[in-house]
Amino acid sequence: MIGLTIAGFDPSGGAGVLRDIHTFRDLNIHPTAVVTSLTAQNPNKFFSTYPIGEKYIEEQIDSIFDEYSIEYGKTGMLYNEKIVKKAHKKLKEYDVKYVVDPVIVSSSGGALSDKTFIKSLKKKILNDSILTTPNIKEAEDLSNIKINSADEAIEASRIISKHTNVLITGGHLNGMNVLNIDGKIETFKTEILKTNSTHGSGCGLSAAITGYLIKGNDLKTSIKLANKYIYKQIKNCWYGTLR
Repeated sequence: MIGLTIAGFDPSGGAGVLRDIHTFRDLNIHPTAVVTSLTAQNPNKFFSTYPIGEKYIEEQIDSIFDEYSIEYGKTGMLYNEKIVKKAHKKLKEYDVKYVVDPVIVSSSGGALSDKTFIKSLKKKILNDSILTTPNIKEAEDLSNIKINSADEAIEASRIISKHTNVLITGGHLNGMNVLNIDGKIETFKTEILKTNSTHGSGCGLSAAITGYLIKGNDLKTSIKLANKYIYKQIKNCWYGTLR
C-alpha cells in the first residue's frame, strides 16, 4: 500500500510532508512525498516561505509514478496558482483520487499561500477532489462567509460542497465538526484537549483520511477513523510542541 502527499516542508517536523510521512507510516503505508515549498518555521514561530518551481514539482511527481502505482493521495500547502495548476494536472494525468487540505496560514500565523491561491484552488483542484478538510478560517475563505456558530459552519459546508465533499474541522468551534458528503450534512463533536501540541494536526488528519481510504475503507468511515487517530495523537502530545 502506497500513499502520496504533495505539500510543503516544515523543518521542525510538525507539519507538511514530514507529518504526512509519519502518519502514513503509522498506518503501515509506504509514503511518497512531493515538496511544493520550503518553509522556515517551528510550532510557535513562522519565518519564511520559499516556493519550489512548478517544473521541478512536475519532475518530482513523474519520478514517483515512474516507479509506483498510486490510487490515493493528498495535497497540503500548494502556495500559488501555478503550483495548484501543476498539481491538478498531474493528479488527473495519473488518475489519483485525492484529499485536499486547503493550507492557507500556519498555526503560528505565517502565510502559506499567496493572493492567487484561493481562487485557483476553487477553480481547479477542489472540483476533482474527493474531500477537502478546512478548519474554520479556511472554510471562511473558501465560502466567503463568517463562521461563529455551527449553523454558519453548516451553511459554509453547503457552499463549499458545490466543489467537493467537505469536512469542516471544529477545533475553533468548541469541537463541533461539520461533515457534508454528497449534500448530506451531519455534525459530530470532538473533545477539545488543553494542550499546545496541535501543530500539524490538520496535515495529519488529511493524511490519515487518505491512509484509511488506501486501506479500503469508504470515505465516511475513513474520516471517523482518522478523527480518532488524531485525537489520540494530540492526547499523547505527539504533535508540534512536545510538552
